[in-house]
Amino acid sequence: MGIKILIVDDDPDIRDVLKLTLSEENYEILEAGDGEEALKVIHDNQPDLILLDYKIPKVDGREVCRRIKNDLLLRHLPIIMVTGKGEIKDKVDGIDAGADDYVVKPFEPKELMAHIRMILRHTERDLEANPLTRLPGNVSILKELSKRIEEQSLFAIGYLDLDKFKSYNDKYGFEHGDEVIRETARLLIRATQENGNHDDFVGHIGGDDFVIITTLDKIDILCRKIIMDFENLVPSFYNEKDRKNGYILGKDRQGLEQKIPLISISIGIVTNEFRKITHVGQIGEIGAELKAYAKSLERSNYVKDRRVEDR
Repeated sequence: MGIKILIVDDDPDIRDVLKLTLSEENYEILEAGDGEEALKVIHDNQPDLILLDYKIPKVDGREVCRRIKNDLLLRHLPIIMVTGKGEIKDKVDGIDAGADDYVVKPFEPKELMAHIRMILRHTERDLEANPLTRLPGNVSILKELSKRIEEQSLFAIGYLDLDKFKSYNDKYGFEHGDEVIRETARLLIRATQENGNHDDFVGHIGGDDFVIITTLDKIDILCRKIIMDFENLVPSFYNEKDRKNGYILGKDRQGLEQKIPLISISIGIVTNEFRKITHVGQIGEIGAELKAYAKSLERSNYVKDRRVEDR
């Protein structure tokens, strides 16, 4: 899949010039003519970089930039602000709102391409992340787990995944499924920021699997908060009929129709409170076992490992 660049400018001629310039690098081009449209395109298409004109209708460039940088899943998205010649205030305001770089109109195509390549290079280097949620991916998760083991402090690791998610995907389609994943990621970040420690970690293993790394005193509070918020959020993913029924109709592995409950969340918690953990593999094994048990229970649940040492 190619790199997607969103051009936001209310002047179609300028968009055409930019498209022509960028087409040499085989970038996939998205367009928006005002700030409202830009925010919708960003939400629906997750571009890799935005070329954002400062003076656009409906929602100006500064506000678009501010909203993106305030969104937990979009804040890593690089923005190059495009300003008029000599308009120092626009540049300053754009940078203050969170823009990563700026170019001044009229610009040299080669200069613009150099800015774009540099920003994309920096973003790729700084962000080893899941492309759907922009949360840290497996490389970062393994590093963080190894760091906690090396520090030899007490930790709690929550392995989370969604129950009945495949059936939801089958009925509602992958676009709706992706939105469920993104909203779950937002919920996890929000819960951790509000109820956890400043250095807690939220990662996206892939698909509908996530991980949270925190301390023993915070894990129960976090899990209860996540489950409560998730159960409140779930009905919004369904149409009115399914919401009222509290289930969807789907087929089991034998092809027989059955009532499938609404999505829920299961959490398996691994701690080193009662057992010594010396390598990352241990954490994964225990986490998978606990999560499987949590999934066997009704609705959203969490299960914590309280066993003393391995047999």
